[in-house]
Amino acid sequence: MAMPVVDTEYLRQIDKARRDLRALISSKNCAPIMLRLAWHDAGTYDVHTKTGGPNGSIRSEQEYSHGANNGLKIAIDFCEEIKSKHPKITFADLYQLAGVVAVEVTGGPTVDFVPGRKDSLICPQEGRLPDAKKGVPHLREIFYRMGLSDKDIVALSGGHTLGRAHPERSGFDGPWTKEPLKFDNSYFVELLKEESEGLLKLPSDKALLDDPEFRRYVELYAKDEDAFFRDYAVSHKKLSELGFNPSSKTGVKDAVILAQSAVGVAVAAAVVVLTYLYEVRKKMK
Repeated sequence: MAMPVVDTEYLRQIDKARRDLRALISSKNCAPIMLRLAWHDAGTYDVHTKTGGPNGSIRSEQEYSHGANNGLKIAIDFCEEIKSKHPKITFADLYQLAGVVAVEVTGGPTVDFVPGRKDSLICPQEGRLPDAKKGVPHLREIFYRMGLSDKDIVALSGGHTLGRAHPERSGFDGPWTKEPLKFDNSYFVELLKEESEGLLKLPSDKALLDDPEFRRYVELYAKDEDAFFRDYAVSHKKLSELGFNPSSKTGVKDAVILAQSAVGVAVAAAVVVLTYLYEVRKKMK
């Protein structure tokens, strides 16, 4: 599919979609599943083959039927409500915007969002997303394939502060934290406790304690929420832009140029009007 033209109208629709997403996510308490949708659309990226990534392909039945995507049709349908009102926006942009807004409305950091992602319906093969039942080597294999780092792995794992596992989707049951609709650093705090009453600890969560490099970040984020928020915002942006290089997208530059042109025209018109009024006043004297 063609690259979207990110002009002033596109940016206007992004702004309106952001407001609509805030209202929808707040009213339906669906921040966790919206964040999961954004991650799972992006997390199929392969840095070696340049395939997968945040391109909206998760909306196809073939992909949302993958085992790791159980339940995500709910979030896809929520996004359809927004898409119908703002048709210019690509699904790829919409899903990533939904993830950014989900973090924001639950009290998390502001994640920089740049539009311009291209839609695709080419589904990556199943098995590219992390498996919660596996440990350190698997996590590194999956995230390194995306082009992400150890710090990214731990920071993004902190997103489990939102939501809960559902047995019909993952085989696991329960929330990771006591307030599953609040984005904070409590995932790491709970992870370091010997026993967390009634809270979930998956094999992939425990793996973060088994590896010295991972554990270093877990301990940092548990004691310093600001550090977690800073690193999370960077890692989330990276994940949301895998295979997408916004700095090279002329559409964004065009939008800025258009806006500057509009200001320039308005200033020129004002100068013409003032000059005319000045001349008229001179003649009347």
